[in-house]
Amino acid sequence: MVTNLSVNINKVATLRNARGENAPDVQQVAVDCESFGADGITVHPRPDERHIRRDDVIRLRPLVKTEFNIEGYPTEEFMDLVLKIKPEQVTLVPDAPGALTSSAGWDVAAHADFLTAIVDRLREAGIRSSIFVDTNPENIRLAAKAGADRVELYTKPYADLYPADPEKAVAPYVEASRAAHKVGLGVNAGHDLSLENLAWFHKHVPYLNEVSIGHALICDALYLGLPETIRRYKEALKS
Repeated sequence: MVTNLSVNINKVATLRNARGENAPDVQQVAVDCESFGADGITVHPRPDERHIRRDDVIRLRPLVKTEFNIEGYPTEEFMDLVLKIKPEQVTLVPDAPGALTSSAGWDVAAHADFLTAIVDRLREAGIRSSIFVDTNPENIRLAAKAGADRVELYTKPYADLYPADPEKAVAPYVEASRAAHKVGLGVNAGHDLSLENLAWFHKHVPYLNEVSIGHALICDALYLGLPETIRRYKEALKS
């Protein structure tokens, strides 16, 4: 099956915000990523707006012609934004407001009622929902029970172990993806995927609908340029 590449442009906004002006232009970068072959654009607006801002999300909505994926913890402010914008997909993450980056998946059992209510609101608005989880099959089963359309597998443990033991690193994700498919969920993946480890992950993990990649991709683009970087990531997804 074809696995889509969604480019997370948070780090582009971080660079822009460092000078307080509009360089680089976040909106233009999103348009350019699509023209270079990205299958989607991901943003993660946080309450402190340290990278992507609320007004960025609003301005991006009419510009993104592929798939717009908005990640975040579903506060009322976040839900008001996504229900207004209506992206193709909302990825629910359990980040605390001041979290540096996403560092764990949901304990779905502990938050089942909360997540079910959020997923119901997204479905009523015609928005695909994805719940950020680890590889625990029980979390995946409960995500399906909550009504989610997909799960996004948290891949930092894979990235950390990959250099030492690629087969051991990928094994839990193979089983998690199979478990998700068995209960009718689509499968996304993200966090610390890179040109070093993406092809192996894609080759071994079945039913993979989408990967969302930001930090590593933007770092690579500093050396390779954005068109060539996106081309290489897309090539890795053909393995």
